[in-house]
Amino acid sequence: MKRGSVLVAPMMDWTDRHCRYFLRLLSPSAMLYTEMVTAAAIHHGDYAALLEFDASEHPVALQVGGSDPALMAEAASRGAQFGYDEININVGCPSDRVQSGQFGACLMARPEVVADCLLAMRSQCDAPVTVKTRIGIDDEDSYEFLKAFVDVQRQAGCRKFIVHARVAILEGLSPKENRSVPPLRYERVFQLKQELPELEIIVNGGITTVEQVDEVLENVDGVMIGRQAYHDPYFLAHLEHHFNPGWRPPDRHNVVAQMIPYIERELARGERLGRITRHMLGLFTGRPGARTWRRHISENAFKDAAGPDVLIDALDKMPVAA
Repeated sequence: MKRGSVLVAPMMDWTDRHCRYFLRLLSPSAMLYTEMVTAAAIHHGDYAALLEFDASEHPVALQVGGSDPALMAEAASRGAQFGYDEININVGCPSDRVQSGQFGACLMARPEVVADCLLAMRSQCDAPVTVKTRIGIDDEDSYEFLKAFVDVQRQAGCRKFIVHARVAILEGLSPKENRSVPPLRYERVFQLKQELPELEIIVNGGITTVEQVDEVLENVDGVMIGRQAYHDPYFLAHLEHHFNPGWRPPDRHNVVAQMIPYIERELARGERLGRITRHMLGLFTGRPGARTWRRHISENAFKDAAGPDVLIDALDKMPVAA
């Protein structure tokens, strides 16, 4: 697999550093994205705690939300200092909270603001600054609207676009509904690549099988996987092996064993077991004993003083075939 051709989407409350460490064990090549971090949080909060990550996560990108060029530039600078391989601007999230903060998908209606942020961010860091967007918003649902938005960012120096192939309905649909109700229109993303071949174009949305990945990679430079990678993380191992047949998919039990030292280190820092193991619940999806695995961890990981033995006990309850 070409490094960076498969990407794991930024997912709020999910793709934190524990999740990314775990997913890296299942795919050496996939590019991982943080959950969105607001520029304001980096400016006002404990940015070291927000931005830290393990070196094994590379290649890893920081996704930033905001619309103030000065704050976005500061966030990009901090991200570059921490060693992120890419800084990504969120122009795709449709939630009410994001809209009220004037960032996310609503910024598609203000392309010059995004371009101002891009220019400011690029001036403060050497890492590539990229954009994740939708194909449109509300009634602005046409290829021409998408192309015009991309053109403005291209002129500001952006060379990589991740496009969720659905329009964002900002009034009338919840964020959850926005992930499934608007129809997927991959053809618009493909057309973007055809007309702007010098850009790196990544498609996102609704991709759940190896066959789909093969199909879209005939038309664009990369594919971003979201909830499929979270709920069935071993899918990433299947993809890795598909593109790199010489790479042997890890045994799921060995993946758990590799997580134990990381978990012990994090518990020693004061982390709770459940904050880490919640990302591992889908490891055995589709395998015998998957429900037993999920139930045991869910019932025990958040107990006081819970430790790695919770995972070991969960494995002991699994059928041998798992």
